[in-house]
Formats: sequence, structure tokens, C-alpha cells
Amino acid sequence: MRLSILCSRIFTLPFYSTNFIPVRAYIPIARFFALPSLSLSHRSITMPQRERQKRNVEANTDKAASSSSMPSAGSEEVTDRIGGLRIRAENEVQKTIWKPESSQTIANADVENVSETTLKSSASLSRIFKGNLLENFTVDNSTYSLAQIRATFYPKFENEKSDQEIRSRMIEVVSKGLGTLEVTLKHSGSLFMYAGHEGGAYAKNSFGNVYTAVGVFVLGRMFHEAWGTAAGKKQVEFNDFLEINRMCISMELVTAVLGDHGQRPREDYVVVTAVTELGNGKPKFYSTPEVIAFCRKWRLPTNHVWLFSTRRSVTSFFAAYDALCEEGLATTVCRALDEVADISVPGSNDHIKVQGEILEGLVARIVSHESSKHIEEVLRKYPPPPVEGAGLDLGPSLREICAANRSDEKQQIKALLQSVGSSFCPNFSDWFGVESGDSHSKNADKSIVSKFLQAHPSDFSTTKLQEMIRLMRERRLPVAFKCYHNFHKISSVSVDNLFYKMVIHVHSDSAFRRYQKEMRSKPGLWPLYRGFFVDINLFKANKEKAAEIAKNNIVGIVNDRAKGDLADDDANLMIKLKFLTYKLRTFLIRNGLSTLFKDGPSAYKAYYLRQMKIWGTSAGKQQELSKMLDEWAVYIRRKYGNKQLSSSIYLTEAEPFLEQYASRSPENQDLIGSAGSFVRAEDFMAIIEGGRDEEGGDLEMNKEMVPPSPISSSKETVQKDRGLIVFFPGIPGCAKSALCKELLNAPGGLGDDRPVLTLMGDLIKGKYWQKIADERRKKPYSVILADKNAPNEEVWRQIEGMCRSTQASAVPVIPDSEGTDSNPFSLDALAVFMFRVLQRVNHPGNLDKRSPNAGYVLLMFYHLYDGKNRAEFESELIERFGSLVKMPLLRSDSSLPDRVRLIVEEGINLYRLHTNAHGRLESTKGSYEKEWVKWEKQLREVLIGDAEHLNSMQVPFESAVKQVLEQLQIIINGEYTPPSTEKRKLGLIVFAAVNLPVTEISSLLDKLVENNPKVKSFLEDKDVEPNLKKAHVTLAHKRSHGVTTVASYGHLLHQNVPVELTALLFTDEMAALEAEVGSVDGEKVIPKNEWPHITIWTGEKIAAKEANRLPQLLLEGKATRIEINPPIIISGTIEFY
Repeated sequence: MRLSILCSRIFTLPFYSTNFIPVRAYIPIARFFALPSLSLSHRSITMPQRERQKRNVEANTDKAASSSSMPSAGSEEVTDRIGGLRIRAENEVQKTIWKPESSQTIANADVENVSETTLKSSASLSRIFKGNLLENFTVDNSTYSLAQIRATFYPKFENEKSDQEIRSRMIEVVSKGLGTLEVTLKHSGSLFMYAGHEGGAYAKNSFGNVYTAVGVFVLGRMFHEAWGTAAGKKQVEFNDFLEINRMCISMELVTAVLGDHGQRPREDYVVVTAVTELGNGKPKFYSTPEVIAFCRKWRLPTNHVWLFSTRRSVTSFFAAYDALCEEGLATTVCRALDEVADISVPGSNDHIKVQGEILEGLVARIVSHESSKHIEEVLRKYPPPPVEGAGLDLGPSLREICAANRSDEKQQIKALLQSVGSSFCPNFSDWFGVESGDSHSKNADKSIVSKFLQAHPSDFSTTKLQEMIRLMRERRLPVAFKCYHNFHKISSVSVDNLFYKMVIHVHSDSAFRRYQKEMRSKPGLWPLYRGFFVDINLFKANKEKAAEIAKNNIVGIVNDRAKGDLADDDANLMIKLKFLTYKLRTFLIRNGLSTLFKDGPSAYKAYYLRQMKIWGTSAGKQQELSKMLDEWAVYIRRKYGNKQLSSSIYLTEAEPFLEQYASRSPENQDLIGSAGSFVRAEDFMAIIEGGRDEEGGDLEMNKEMVPPSPISSSKETVQKDRGLIVFFPGIPGCAKSALCKELLNAPGGLGDDRPVLTLMGDLIKGKYWQKIADERRKKPYSVILADKNAPNEEVWRQIEGMCRSTQASAVPVIPDSEGTDSNPFSLDALAVFMFRVLQRVNHPGNLDKRSPNAGYVLLMFYHLYDGKNRAEFESELIERFGSLVKMPLLRSDSSLPDRVRLIVEEGINLYRLHTNAHGRLESTKGSYEKEWVKWEKQLREVLIGDAEHLNSMQVPFESAVKQVLEQLQIIINGEYTPPSTEKRKLGLIVFAAVNLPVTEISSLLDKLVENNPKVKSFLEDKDVEPNLKKAHVTLAHKRSHGVTTVASYGHLLHQNVPVELTALLFTDEMAALEAEVGSVDGEKVIPKNEWPHITIWTGEKIAAKEANRLPQLLLEGKATRIEINPPIIISGTIEFY
């Protein structure tokens, strides 16, 4: 008997059929997830239009109430959002699930019959792909749009604070009982989202490709492993459940067939990371207890979760990570966290068994303070489910299927989907369309977005999505809105009813940060999600139906903004903590391949040193890694020559190399972490045509990303036996040529005897930077002033390469400016640059007052910097070149006149219109030619009219030159210390100790020398100063006492504690003060060392740890003990080292 799933709560469901008759459906949903001890509340969700056969509706009443996005005591509890299900027989199901008459579904059909059924819509397809329908679909007052999110993952919140600040706030939140710290494993794979076979399967920014086919196969296979012979039935139920409740589950897809990460997994698997109700409103993400309950009901794989609800446990967690961050493996990390966590919930799959020892990292976030209680209730209610398919023959594996189908990507996709079976994947339309003949393009016309924004929203969700898209377009965020035909809706398409899928593809993380700032000023704005897919319906409605839509719209507004029990800032507190054993493989080896093969070993060395500097890697590890990576560079270049090793299979070469390197010594083994158990992937790698990647899938070709490679450490002196390049990342009008002239003629040059010369870009014919390189070779010890704007990373990379090849350093000189959210230069600065250019006469580059399009040229340069705010701009330059010079531009009290600001903003808007329509076409051509002529004329009139004010805004040129010269001299003399650009400054913890003040220890020893002849005789020829500078009482050491023991002192970090000094013990080789550590706020601090002490002196080649032997030597009569009577009490602070 076929089973299906019914919902318990009542939902009011407005549907718009093709003839626009409003239909309301009431779908009851049973709650089998409800916990007996919990009070439950409910929410009303408006269901979307679906392609289903009509079924009768059994109505059941149930009170609806608002609920929050996070469980809170007494209102919404763990399993309420899951809703729960009742299982009924098939004959009952047919009476209770409703489908519109106009819809059709292909379910439980033979794969071979799919194309036959869908070919009946060939006439509709012909119209769609010819473009008639969209072209003829005009937007008027009767046009409406319905947008519903189909799949999405958590919003990406960019931490504006440092990692250390985030950690401090997390500790504070937990200490005050306002939240709990939740930590999960970061599996090394790809984002995969599944919304049912009708809702679709999605990768991060794509669908209908090999990434999603692999995801569907692996998820389907996991149903067979979990449910055994009942898998087919459960797959159908699960798909129905996701569709009825309009839900999406997000997973980490970990396979060996989609390219290498940190370690090739031993098995192919998924781990559920989020469960989301999409409903009619803002997506609601399940809390972790709810996710566990949901997954255990459906026997889906869950992640390992740890909860830290006290100050002691949360500080111990961060200390444990700091102790393991450079050498942690899955075994040691999980063991340590199990020991310090308040609650540990193991995942369904053991990371060590399915992926291996190389652990990418941990994800820590603040969740509700009720989470511990809720998760305990879920664990009692839902024990780990059985695995019923363990002994069954499940057919060919993922790797076997990929290996057997090597002709092309489509063949692999088809083989994978057919192997999944029709009960889980009855429809291949997202991958191949709906026809069996020539494949039609899935791409739809770009005008869909414009028509969608022009149409009336048919519900509240559509209103909010339109608001998001408008804002992102207006702010020119690096986001693409790509539309595709929705083949699931083919049978409902008509001239007045069109269906599409929209992919909201964020191209740069800067978009998330800029969008977050918009959210702060617009509290009702929905978040920008990662993995963002929307179904769009454009349709026509008459006045009566429009009124009905308006009425339903009012209902939809209710409950949009859910209230949790955390403040917004705290609810978004999250930090990712990665391990060096993973990063050395992915960041240092894999991501460095391009630099190594294109630019050579020296550039590669600069690249990996920069990465380690950014991470704050300890000096010891940097030295060890440098030795290993230099050897790797020689090995792989010798083996591959000039042919670059593919990053997708880099572990084929890296893993055997690392295994061999690790076998040489225990120190090497600790550095590498784990190697061996190698999985060969070449024979079963998925075929990904066209160089696509998981970020863009079939939506965009993979653009090769060359990691920047810095040329020097930020604290190095500019060596005087090397050359120097001074260059200018600026905009025309920033006064670089005038500055170069002044520097060239400055008395005493730049403070040393190197010759100074300049090359003006406007006077150089041919490739300017090649000329600079030639000049560098002719005069290797000279200082070259590169008088040309250097506006982007491509130029910066050329300068870096030039510095490496000609043994030079480089210093960027930039105009000082506050910048905007998306540009390092403010509108005030841009206006001044425009004003300066329009004052020029007879400029060598013909960019002066006579130039008809001077304003356009400056706007073009200005937009070359788009996408970086000031802090990012300066940080990148410092990271690449080690230093930065700022040329003063505007007075601190200056302000731009309103009409000047207005004309500049008008120019920016016009530039955006022009480039959207014509790309880089000159302003004197194209459809906006007349507008440009008008604006250029107005720009001159406005700037000339405010000439006096614009002059008064500027710092006097003489003063600016003087300050630039002083800054350059500071850099040349090695006195420059740049601001820290590192996002994380977290040191590796080795031991915990009480740090003691040097002066007080020294004073105590002076008194002992004065009062005791033996002490005087012993210390008179001893140099105790080196040891006193680092005087401490060791509490616990990682090697001797374990990571968690050291971490257990985390809650006492930076606290003052009294230390009582009772005696001095010494031999001819060492001396130490006996110590007893006191209490902090009534808690006795107990050192794990058997003999707590302060080492004050050791002989040559005697390690400080040997002082631990002094009590035993005393018993053997080989040491002297001088009592301190009365004991001296000195206060110190508890610290990690």
C-alpha cells in the first residue's frame, strides 16, 4: 500500500489557475513531531500554485498563531516548526491532497516514458523558445507577478569586527545567559539544496548540471542505505512532504568525483546543514534541535553538534581550538570538544570513517539559550534511527557510474539520474528540458527581470523580493539575476501566464557586506541569501481578481518579522575556525598552483608566506611549512615542467608527496597531519564541460583566479641595494605628475644616494609597464616614479612580477579619501579630480578643458575601483606591497556644495545607464550621446561656478608634497609600521601559566642575596635576566597534560591570582622558586605540574623544563633549598602561551 504524508495545520492557499479563478485549499497536517512536554504554536503558510492533479480536500481546523524563527520558552518549541506528519494509506491520500485541474505531474513513470509525455506540449515549447510569448507579453495595469523562493541557504553575514572581538562577544553572551554557543563540523564539500523532485535540486548558484545530478544520486542512495527495501516508498513520501510544505533542505555534498578539496573522502555522502520552510513569507530556518528531529524522522544524515552554555565551557572551547589550530585532526578535535562541551551530539556519519582525518574546520555560532534543553528533549524523543539497507545490494556506486560513463557530461548525468530511480527522480526536465529531440536553451530573455519589477506584486513575498532586487540593481551590487524556463510549469503556460526560474547569483562577498549595511537602515528588508533561487510567474488579472489579490496581500504581511530571543547582532554572531592541516593543502598547495607554474618558485614563495602572515601562523610552523612547500615546488615543477597540474585532481600528486614527507620524522608527521589511504579519482571524476565550477555551474564559465603574490613582508626595510618603484593607484587629476616633478627635484632626493627618475605615461608610446621593466633592468638600483594611474589588480600583479624579476620593492602612493561603501574614493574627491582636469591646458594626454568627454573619462576611472571600500583598498595594497603612502587631498572641515554633489551623482547614474546598454563604448557614441553632451556642459558650468569653494577644500599642494616625501623617507629608512590588515590574530596555545611581574621577582632575589650568603654566593655570577623576563608558573602544558587540560583554564584567562613564593631551590645547573598558586573569586587554581615553580636560571644547554627535577634532586642530596620566611606573595595574571 502506497503511503503519503499529510499536514496537520490549516493553511489558506490562494491559487491562480490559468483562467484566474481564485481557489482556496485547506490542507491538514498531522503533528507527529510534537513533544509531550512542549506547548506548541502554529503559523499560517500560504501554499504556492502546483502542478498536481485535482484531489479533494479534507478540512481540519487548527488555531493559527505567530511564531518566531528561533524557539523560545513557553511559545514555540523545538518540533513545532517541523509540523510532523501522519502516515495514511493510499486510498485516504487520494481524498486529501488537492491538485489544480490544469496541472499535470509525471510521477512513478518509466524514465523512458518521461519524454513521450512531455512532448505533448511541443506547441507550447515552440512558442516559448521562439520568444513570442515573452516578447508579446506587455506590462500594463493588469499585469501581476508572483515570486516564491524555491531554495535558499543561510544569509552570509560578513563580520565587520575582528575574529577576536567576535569571540569576546560570544563569551560575553554565553556568560550572561543570553545565548548558547553551538559548534558543528565543517565538512569539506559543496553546497547542495533539495526541494523535492518538483521543487528542484540546486548547487550554490546553479541547477540542471552534473553537480546537482551527483547530489540527487547521493541523497537518493542514502535513503536506500537508511530504509532498505522501504526506500522507494519513503522517497515518494519525502518528495511529497517537501512539496506540500514548500520546504528545502540544504546539505554539504562530499564526494570524490567533483574535484579535490582537503582530502578525498573515503565515501560519498551528504550531511544536512539546514532545513527551511519557504511558505509565504521570509524563509524560516529550523533550529538545530528541529533539524535533528526532522532528520531522525526521515533518517537523513546529521552533523556532529556541540553546545557550550557556560563561561567555563565556552572559554575552554576557544582555548582548545587555539591549541589545535595548527595540527588538529578529526580525531583529536572531536575528542577535545567532547571533553569540554556541555552537550555533544555525534553525527550520523563519523567524519574519520567517511571523509578522513583532515578536518576543514568548525563553525561556531550563537543560538538560543534554550537550545540545550530543546536538544535534550529531541534526543529523548528521537533516538538514532536504524540502518536497514546495510546488507543490501544497492547497485553501482557513484564512482562506478561515473567511471562507466566517460563520453561526456550529459551521459554521466543521465546515467546518474536513471540509477536514482523514478520514485525519487521521475522528471529530468531541469537537466535536459522536456523534449527528446534537439535540446532547447534553458536561458530565458533578460527582460524578464524588468517585467517582473514593473508588474504588480500578487502577494507580500513578491513585494519583498521586488524590493530586494530593485535595491541591488540601484546600488549596483555585484549580483546577477539570471532567468530560465521553468519546465515544471510547461502545461500551465499561456499568452497571459508565464513561468520562469530566477537564479540570484552573488559574484563577490562584498555584496553581502554592502547589503548588510542597507539592512541596518531598512529594518524590513529581507536578507540576501546564499544559494538563492526563485520561481517567477507573470500573469494578467481582471479588476475582480485584482481586488481578490489585494485582499490576500494584506493577510500575507502578518508575521513577516519573526522575533527571537537574541538581539539581531547577537543572532548573527558566527565564526569559522579552520585548521592548518586543511589550509596547507587547499590554500597553500592547490590555490598556489597557478602562481607556481606561471610565475615561478619565488612568486609562489611570496604567495604562501603572505597567506601564512594573514592567518597569523606561528613562526615555527611558518619555517617548517616553508621548507616543505619549497620542496613541493621543486618536485612538482620537475615532474610537470611547464604544464600546470589541474587543481581538481591536485591530490593525485600532493597526497603521495605529503605521505613520503611525513614519514621522515615525527615533526613532519605533525605538520602534515595525516596522509596515506589514498583514493585514486582520475577514473571516476565527473566530467564538467566548459571549465565550470560549483560556484557558477551552468550559469557562468569559471574565470581563472590567480592569487595575489606579495613581494615583501610588511615590516621589511626597503633595501638600499635594490631598486624602488613608486606608483600611483589613483584617478586623473590626483596630481601625480605634479608630485613626481616635485619628488624628482627634491633636495637630497628620497633620503639616500640612489638616482631618481620618472616616466610619464602620457609621453610613452607602447606598453608603459614594459618600459618601466626595461628601465629597471638598465638601472637596477634606481628609484623610478611611475607617473601613470595604476587602477586595478592586473596592473598591481604586473608591478609585483616586475619587482620579483628585477629585485625591486614597490610603494603605492594614493590620494587620501574617506571613500564610499563600494569605492575607495569619495564623491568629494571625484569632484575635485574633475575640477582639476578641467583646469588643465595643453595636457600631453589631451585630457583637459578642451576634451569633450573629460567627465566621462574620469567616471570611467572612478568605476575601475568599484567593489572595494577604502579599508579593503588600503589593506590589499599593504598586503601586496608591505607599505602605503597617503597624499593629503581635502581639508578635514571641507564639504561639497549640494549642486556639485548633484551633478556628479547625475553623471554616475548616466554612466551606469550607458555601460549597462553599451559596455565600454565611448560616450560620444550610443543611445545616450545627447545626454552626455548636456551633462558635460552642465558639469563645466557647475564646477566653474563653484571654483572658489573647490579650491578652498583642498590641502595646499606644498604641504601635500612635504607629507608624501616624509612618508617615503620613513619607508626607505625601515621605520614604517603598517596598520594590521589581518582579520584574525589568534595564536597557537601550547601551555597555560601565571604571568608574573619581573620587577617584583627581581626585588625578591635582591633581598635573598642581601640576607643569605649562600644565595649571594650562588647568584653573584649568574645571569638571571633572560629567565626573569618570562617569569611564570606553568599550570598545564599541551604535550604533558593534554589539550583539554590546558583549555580548562580558559575561563580564568587574564584574571589576577596571588602566588605565594616559599623557597629557592638550586643546583649547579639550575635554580627555581617554589610557588603555591592561590584562588580567583573563591576558585582554587590548581596547577597540573607536580611541583609548581618559577624557573629563574638554567645553565648552558639546560632546558627550563629540567627545573621540574629539583625536588627529586633535593631528596637525593644534590640540590639546596633556602626557605623564604615569611613567604612572599606576588600577584600575576593567568595567560595562554
